[in-house]
Amino acid sequence: MNSNPLGSLAVHFALLSLFAIGGANAAIPEMHRIAVEIERWMTERQFTDAFALAQVSPGPNVIIVTLIGYHVAGLAGALVATAAMTGPTCVFAYVMTRLWDRFKDAPWRAAVQTGLVPVSIGLIAASAYVISGAAVHTWLAGAVTVATAALTFFTRLNPLWLFTAAALAGLTGYV
Repeated sequence: MNSNPLGSLAVHFALLSLFAIGGANAAIPEMHRIAVEIERWMTERQFTDAFALAQVSPGPNVIIVTLIGYHVAGLAGALVATAAMTGPTCVFAYVMTRLWDRFKDAPWRAAVQTGLVPVSIGLIAASAYVISGAAVHTWLAGAVTVATAALTFFTRLNPLWLFTAAALAGLTGYV
């Protein structure tokens, strides 16, 4: 582990914040790479559990950053990681919003907005791939993951019902 985990958390998450186009979930693959593979702060299971907890918690999904920071360095780590992930993007969003409004009629603005949509979708799809890869260890867990994704995509069923069903299957030992 790094001799200065707070500094490492601050640097990693400040950089990630600027590349999280589409929200914190778009940066999940890179968070996973940093926390599990590079820094070895967490295991695959701990990362997956933190992601699941962040998803079911009320509020923004950026809570995963707080959980990673807490795991690494307690309360100070949680505060540093959260501030590093949210601070630069808040400043960037404020500045860009003021600039963006000045160019509301510019043709390039619509092109940029249209171009960012597939980038965001791709980053979020990569996040789904990383999380499912870390969570799926049996064929039944894979089937539950595929079925949940399909039901979510093709129906208007509330995903919380699917999470509840998957949690019950996990508690019973089937998954």
